[in-house]
Amino acid sequence: MAGGPYSTLKQPLSSSSSSSSSSSSTQTFITKLILLLTILPFTLAAFAFVLQWRGGVTDPSTRFSSQDHRFPGMETSAPSTTTTTSSSRHSSSDCGPLLPRNSSSFPYSRDWKFQFQPDLKPKIAITTSTSASLDQILPWMFYHKVIGVTTFYLFVEGKAAYPEVTRVLDSIPGVKVIYRTKELEKKQAGSRIWNETWLSSFFYKPCNYELFVKQSLNMEMAIVMARNDAVDWILHLDTDELMYPAGTREYSLRQLLLDVPSNVDMVVFPNYESSVERDDIQDPFSEVSMFKKNYDHLPRDTYFGMYKEATRGNPNYFLTYGNGKSIARIQDHLRPNGAHRWHNYMKTPKEIKFEEAAVLHYTYSKFSDLTSRRDRCGCKPTKDDVKRCFMLEFDRAAFIIASTATELEMEKWYQEHVVWGDEALKLKLLRKGILTRIYAPMVIVQGLRESGLFTSVIASASTTSTMDNLISSVDSSNSSQSDHSVIHSRKTGKTTELQATVRKVLEVADEVAHETAVPPLPPPMVDDGVILQS
Repeated sequence: MAGGPYSTLKQPLSSSSSSSSSSSSTQTFITKLILLLTILPFTLAAFAFVLQWRGGVTDPSTRFSSQDHRFPGMETSAPSTTTTTSSSRHSSSDCGPLLPRNSSSFPYSRDWKFQFQPDLKPKIAITTSTSASLDQILPWMFYHKVIGVTTFYLFVEGKAAYPEVTRVLDSIPGVKVIYRTKELEKKQAGSRIWNETWLSSFFYKPCNYELFVKQSLNMEMAIVMARNDAVDWILHLDTDELMYPAGTREYSLRQLLLDVPSNVDMVVFPNYESSVERDDIQDPFSEVSMFKKNYDHLPRDTYFGMYKEATRGNPNYFLTYGNGKSIARIQDHLRPNGAHRWHNYMKTPKEIKFEEAAVLHYTYSKFSDLTSRRDRCGCKPTKDDVKRCFMLEFDRAAFIIASTATELEMEKWYQEHVVWGDEALKLKLLRKGILTRIYAPMVIVQGLRESGLFTSVIASASTTSTMDNLISSVDSSNSSQSDHSVIHSRKTGKTTELQATVRKVLEVADEVAHETAVPPLPPPMVDDGVILQS
């Protein structure tokens, strides 16, 4: 029946069906959209993986592999206590450490010759007496070029005097190589030093004493060469020492000295001593980041309160010397006062110390240092005889061990007395400020090496002999004669006095006269609770 009750039900049923169809369509669309959004990221990830696998994209994380580029001080394993054979320690060639480890760029490699402007002030020179090999001298030298040193006077013997070494050194601008020849010894035999008393207590003794006199004679000659080269400041430094010009924004020794008042004659840099954490160090400048701070840079209570723990059963707070090194302004009547200080024949020099800058001394940082020091000295390994040869207690003990012990006994002794393997003690002394982490030299030397600078220097070294030039330079640099035509004052322009306002001066010594040469001295000691000054 058209107008029956069933006809009234058809309209709502039809409407309901239409609504259901629309809802189903919307649901299908949403489902597809969710599916698309789910699949799309996986597709993109898979695409990126394929590109990377085929070499199309470089994963940034692979540039900093934790194994190949471990940051300083982040060694995950404790220092090895197992013994290492001598052959494995010395298997690499002398030039091995100079080879680049990767192709990272380094700004200083753009002009490895370091051609400084001729009017750059102040002009700084380093003089050294060395028998080291090229793999130690080159990093040492170019590190100091980076921080502003322009001139080097290298008095060479032993490995450092080998033709393949001096040929490279001669090719580097600003470097003068002086051989220890009979002519040189003859000239130094006429030095006024032999007729004076300030160095006489070191004469005619072997080993360290002989080296100390030799260094002083070489420093005397270097003063004359520095004057001829218009040098402003001169520093005596060994090739196991690096200057640490802390306190300057530019990390520059030149800037540090630029701020020294003009009435100051000398600046004393307290030394920090390397504290190695492994017994297999091969390249200390690139592998050592922990140092023990000097007494001058520590609160008195901290130094003496932690003295016993910091000494670890050794004869002294430092293994070797603790009285730093000084740099002197070139002036009339300047003379050496031993390897650690300078003096003046006509006046008491005015000295200052800075509270941040230091000399980093990498002493006994390699296990092989035990035997190398032994091989350079012919003394008997007895307590009485070593006193004739060595000035410091630890050097004496190390010489006796290296001369009498087996390889295994030497390794055990080195672990106990040199290597810092106690993590709890290290952490405690780091927190107290006795130990400190210094990374700048490590970063600079690693950067120089990775840039290929050292291999470039070796490759570009001239093969022509420069012996004639060396002999003439030695002849002209003899300071043993009172020849005023050679020893002349250089002309200087008008300068403005600069005040060292950035750094605090620790000490100004106006009236302290050095009547005798200053030897390598240990820092202040504590003996049964009694403080003993060096």
